[in-house]
Amino acid sequence: MIDLERNALNYLIIGIVVLIVSFSISFYILKKVGKNPRNILPVNFAQKIRIPLLIFLAALICKIALISDIFRFEATKEVVGHLSTVCIILTIAWILILIFKVFKARMLRKYDIEGTNNLKARKVYTQYMILENIIIFIIVILAIGIALMSFDSIRSIGVSLLTSAGIAGIIIGLAAQKAIGTLLAGIQIALTQPIRVDDVVIVEGEWGWIEEINLTYVVVRIWDKRRLIVPTTYFIENTFQNWTRTSADILGTVFIYTDYGIPFEAVRNELSRLLKETDLWDGNVNVMQVTNATEKTIELRMLVSAKDSPTAWDLRVYLREKLVDFIQKNYPEFLPKTRVSLEKQSEN
Repeated sequence: MIDLERNALNYLIIGIVVLIVSFSISFYILKKVGKNPRNILPVNFAQKIRIPLLIFLAALICKIALISDIFRFEATKEVVGHLSTVCIILTIAWILILIFKVFKARMLRKYDIEGTNNLKARKVYTQYMILENIIIFIIVILAIGIALMSFDSIRSIGVSLLTSAGIAGIIIGLAAQKAIGTLLAGIQIALTQPIRVDDVVIVEGEWGWIEEINLTYVVVRIWDKRRLIVPTTYFIENTFQNWTRTSADILGTVFIYTDYGIPFEAVRNELSRLLKETDLWDGNVNVMQVTNATEKTIELRMLVSAKDSPTAWDLRVYLREKLVDFIQKNYPEFLPKTRVSLEKQSEN
């Protein structure tokens, strides 16, 4: 009895020493490899993996202790055995998730989503963002399932449930069809990409950017800094506007209403001058047309282009202000007016 206790104490001391040494060596190697920017591991990878690495090594040493038959009581063996198994499974899942995040960061390093022509970058970012959520979801579910199946009592309950799960499976399937549909919609968005990260969209009458695409919901950043949370199924089942589906450039319109006497060429020349003097215009489209005429006014439509929708908005506001100012200063008599004609009656 004394020898067993002495052996257990010696193994405990040796196990702690081995744990500290092995962890220190592993942490040092990972940290050293991460310092070189040419390696696949990022600089801070060692800091992120230190906790799951420590738990994994400790669980591994406990497994070795069980094989060496160090523990005297059966209850201790059972508790340590199950705990070490669960820790190994969960830490492996944790490490796999971290490795995938490293792989994703490595792949996305080649794409600049902040650039002007970032269509391909947004496409790749969207794919990897949704793929990350799917893979993490699968890894977590598998890890929890394998960890639970390591317990004999739970495994027997699972087998008995599976043998009588016909009707229960149908009920659960009907109850969870909305959640499953949302998950499938997320996968469909990743494949077909009706939206991408940083796309400009109009959803439910709100204008904004796609900020996040998660497995079950999408975050739209509204122009006034609000956030619109939309289920992924919305972008599969409903109609919405995507202003940057194929390219970021966009056309903008400015409407000016004047009197019939306005000289069109003067307004057209002023429009060209204003466009050439601003960096908001991309130099492509510059059109002025009379698009409507009523009994009171005529409608002048200015069609211009910009590199993206925020710039197009600023350009439209700028042109509207400057053109109204131009008409006020140079042709105030041709501002919209209401005419009243008084006829002099003849005296009898």
